Amino acid sequence: MGLGPLFIHSSFASPGIDTSSPKKVYVFELNQEIFPAAWRLVRTAMAEADSQHADVVLIKLNTYGGDLASADSIHSRLLHARPTVIAWITQNAASAGALIAISCDSIYMRSSAVIGSASVVNQNGEVMPDKYQSYMRAMMRSTAEHQGRDPKIAEGMVTPNNYLTDVADTGRVIALTANEALKHGYCEGLAESAEDVLKQANIGDYELVEHQTSAIDHLIAFLLNPFVNGILLLLILGGIYFEFQHPGAAFPILTAIAAAILYFAPLYLDGLAEHWEILIFIAGVVLVALEIFVFPGHGVWLISGFILIIAGLTLALIQNSEFDFSFTSGKEIFSALLRVVIPLGLSFFLFIFFGQNLFKTRAFKGFVLTDTQEATVGYLDSPVQLDSLKNKTGVAVTVLRPAGQVEIEGDRYDAMADGGMIKKGNQIRVIEVSGNILVVRKL
Repeated sequence: MGLGPLFIHSSFASPGIDTSSPKKVYVFELNQEIFPAAWRLVRTAMAEADSQHADVVLIKLNTYGGDLASADSIHSRLLHARPTVIAWITQNAASAGALIAISCDSIYMRSSAVIGSASVVNQNGEVMPDKYQSYMRAMMRSTAEHQGRDPKIAEGMVTPNNYLTDVADTGRVIALTANEALKHGYCEGLAESAEDVLKQANIGDYELVEHQTSAIDHLIAFLLNPFVNGILLLLILGGIYFEFQHPGAAFPILTAIAAAILYFAPLYLDGLAEHWEILIFIAGVVLVALEIFVFPGHGVWLISGFILIIAGLTLALIQNSEFDFSFTSGKEIFSALLRVVIPLGLSFFLFIFFGQNLFKTRAFKGFVLTDTQEATVGYLDSPVQLDSLKNKTGVAVTVLRPAGQVEIEGDRYDAMADGGMIKKGNQIRVIEVSGNILVVRKL
């Protein structure tokens, strides 16, 4: 993890504060929804603060909340932190953000900031059943007690308040402005800058260390970009499709494997993709491989494989906790499915209409057969000659999946199977001529 520039800042020094050596203050921003990526940020930043022997960690907090499991992990990490942890709410500490804020040793707020409204809701904003609210109430209450704040107010941030009429209207979930938070002990002071926060916290001379995003974090963010994500999906699905059309080409399947690693790795590190979701994808690839190399022509393995592949790719984009999808809306699931299916359709379109030209390019010609099919070695290419082959029988000399080659009366021809796949050695009959291609059917 890289570190920002270090500098000494001389500020207000309260009586009794040792100014002989500056305090090391580690600063990072939590300015995002609380999902696994936020938990990874906090975990990384706190570990870096520990390695730097920071005396104080200052969190610039601005969030509308997010996933309860991620918030719980952050809350536990902050409660048991070695350095003093200060939350500076720059704008919002709503829902899970309120839990994170009160997990810190002290809270400061900008005059326009708000804290509270911590009811557990799903992605549509609908309040979840009471079993979720009960757990959240207990967490808020115990955290407030641990930090010396009024537990009733913390509990009232989760469920409608019916008794704290001096804090909020009866029947409403509690949300506090900066002045209200200061009045009721949920804020140590109002501060418009980080320097003001540290001054009010009686921290004199200090050495400020700004958290810097690592190269890995930048790479993960790049790979999670929807456009890049779509390109990776295109390569995964297109590679599998082309391997199915041209078994043994190697390059398409290697491309698909590399793209799959780049697709799943950032999702896994961000906590979106779970082990079982990746295993579903792998199982799908195995079934497709069985269709290509072991049980060609059945179709069942292929269809089942593609269903599992699409399921694995889609589930990896959805926020869930193991097998619990309570916090995921139908709209999110449909959106994730579209993100997978659209590149799937696009990949089929590209490879069906441009695949042959693609493999004739200099970059790919080393991976494909480029021999010219000369008439002198048994190949015929005249549509007039081919018309005479209608209804004639022959044998498949390669697997037709659906394209391949057949032999009729000692000559080889390019052919296309009419539905399904034809194994090498099967007897065939020519049912149609399409340009220079024979359309054949298994006898």
